[in-house]
Formats: sequence, C-alpha cells, structure tokens
Amino acid sequence: MAEIAAAALARVPCRAQVGLHAPLVHVEVSVADGLPAFFIVGLPATVVKESKERVRAALINSGFHFPNGRITVSLAPADVPKAGGRFDLPIALGILIASRQIDPGDGRRRMTQEFYGELGLSGELRPVPGLILAAAHASRCGHELIVPRASASEAVMAALTPVRAADHLLDVCRHLEGKKPLDALTPLVRDDLSSKEGSLLDLTDIRGQNHAKYALVIAAAGGHSLLLIGPPGSGKSMLAQRLPGILPPLSKSEALEVASIASASSSGFDATQFGRRPFRSPHHSASDAALVGGGAQAKPGEVSLAHHGVLFLDELPEFGRRVLEALREPLEAGVVSVSRAARQTQYPAGFQLIAAMNPCPCGRLGDPSEECRCSPAEIQRYRAKISGPLLDRIDMHVEMPRVDLSEFDDVADRG
Repeated sequence: MAEIAAAALARVPCRAQVGLHAPLVHVEVSVADGLPAFFIVGLPATVVKESKERVRAALINSGFHFPNGRITVSLAPADVPKAGGRFDLPIALGILIASRQIDPGDGRRRMTQEFYGELGLSGELRPVPGLILAAAHASRCGHELIVPRASASEAVMAALTPVRAADHLLDVCRHLEGKKPLDALTPLVRDDLSSKEGSLLDLTDIRGQNHAKYALVIAAAGGHSLLLIGPPGSGKSMLAQRLPGILPPLSKSEALEVASIASASSSGFDATQFGRRPFRSPHHSASDAALVGGGAQAKPGEVSLAHHGVLFLDELPEFGRRVLEALREPLEAGVVSVSRAARQTQYPAGFQLIAAMNPCPCGRLGDPSEECRCSPAEIQRYRAKISGPLLDRIDMHVEMPRVDLSEFDDVADRG
C-alpha cells in the first residue's frame, strides 16, 4: 500500500522483471521546493525515463495539478535494471500522494498493494507485459495487485491474492481514497487443463507412415528426441505437428512455468494459450541467440520457449553449424545460461526435439518414383552439416519413404 513517509515523500510498491524473477521495487517520490525539475534515478531504461512526459500529461488531463517544484523519483533498489511502462502508474500515484492531491489514509493496511500500468496521455491505463511473473512473486508475499483491465486476465492466472483491475488513473485514485473501491477479480484455479488439448492436431489425420507414427508414440512416451529423414511430401512436418496432441496435459505448475517464460520473451504471453504445450518451429535462418536466448536484454530463446513442449527444426542441415552446436548443452542439461556483460540469466530448457531433413540435397535419394542425381560427395557434405555429437543426442532416427497412393484408395472409395 502506498504510504506517506514524510510531508513531501511517498512510496509506492511495484516489481521489475529480470529474467524469470520479479524483484520488488519501491517507487519513492520526493516533491520539494526549488526550480521546476523532474528526475528519475535507479537504473531506468529509456522507456522509463520517457515516463516523465506521459505522467505529466496524464495528471494534467485527469484534472490534477502537476507540481512546479523539484520532483525526484527513485526506483529502489538502485542496482536492479528497470524497463517497460509498468512504472508509469506508481510514479503518478507517488506524485499525487507526495503533493497531497489525494489522501490514501494512514497507509496501514493488512494487505500490501502493488501497482502496475502504463499511462496514456489522457490517464487511461494500458496493458503491460510480464504481469504473470509479478503476480506469482507478489502472491508469495501476500500482496494484492492493481493492474490495467487489459492485463488482468494474465495476472489472475498466477495470483493467489486479490487482483483488482482499473481502466483509468482516476479509478485507482478513488480506490486509494476509499471513495469507490475496485472489485477483486476471481483467481483462476484450474488443476485439470485437459480441455486445452481438445483442439490439437490428431494422428488420425495421417494416412500411412505406420512405422513413423509408432516411433512418434514411443518418443512421446519416453520423452525422446526424434529425427525424421525422408523426401519432400512424405509427411515429416505433418507428423511432428501432432506430437503435442499425444502428450499428457500440462499440470497447473507446468502451465504457469510455460506462461512465465513466454511472459519474459519479446513477444509476451498470450492468455488464450494458457495450458497448451508449446510447439516452436523456428525458421532455419534463426541465429544462435534466437535459438538459445540472448540479446541486450538476455531474453529467452526458442529452446526455453519450448520448455515442457516441442521444438521442431525442419530442414535441419540448413541451420547454421554454430546454431546447431548451441543445442548440445540444452539437450544434455535441460537448462540454458544466457550470459551478458551486465547480467547472467538461467532459463529452463526441458524441450523435446523433433527434427526433419531430406536424405540428400535434392531430396530424392531412395525415392522409387524419382531419380536422385546427387553425387556421393554431395550427399556426404550435406549430411556432414550435422555433427556427430549432436546426432548422438538425438535418440531415434527414422526413415520415412514417400507414401504410396494405394494408402488413400479406401478414402477415395468412401468419398
């Protein structure tokens, strides 16, 4: 709960996001006499520094007075990096409390509240990413959350404490002053997520390839990695896409872990996908940082986004040699450490690898219907793109010949 620590000082709790952690951040605001100035300190990213203009416009357009003195905002602890627009709402509330434009009472409540939200120029609250991580960490401390309504569905998935949704800065101010309390949303409690698996692709869609389907079932049962080798059109991709449909449903803890990793990624988490096993299929032009994680912000890569799910690498030899070699450690350890000069983050990478490749550069080797014109040297160079140590980590190698048209005769007869 926001509270006044001195005549012109306010403190509003929020959380940053660092990898899969959400450390508590106290947004401390001081309003003092002096020449007009607005400073934000505490390792803020550029988007946090730009919140000064969003907060200023939001306060004025919501009918409040923007203080003319010296405003200092400290995001404590100072050594934790802060990024995103989630700090807009805590900063605005801190200014209003410190300048005594709203009175939150004595600030002593049993349930601590944390505030999140990006402010529009008119004061409306816009969604922010990563709230499922913040909600999970806040619940462990027994804290309530005040979030934008557009982000509430994500927050309630992990929250065990009340989550309150607001549409506008004024709604939060009325709640703090006790004039119009925000209603608490119902926490999402779902231990059985089997209904999420109902719309997945099914093995019954595939005609023929009984040997490959049997191998896929064995891979699903034992958590084995699988390499499918066959000419174009033999059904390699079609078969791989159906692996999530024969895997058991995610538990609630597994679903939250998958959602947390997605929430920490650049694309964020889609609440409609909660409870689904991830199926990731990156293009063969992906870099090693895209596959295992990295970048300036040390974001999770495809191997972590496929945690508790399937990573499908089509056209395996077309991936860069460095990219493929980067898979060796995650396949062995089930985790990946992303190290950068400023930080080191560890992400889980318990994925099931399904890879597909042609038997030769032209793809016709062993195909009775078409002749292969690749030389033995070309075939050797093509297959040598995949190193022996990586092949050793792929448990099952399955040849998939092209399906004979006779497999579809009974389908045509029924039509």
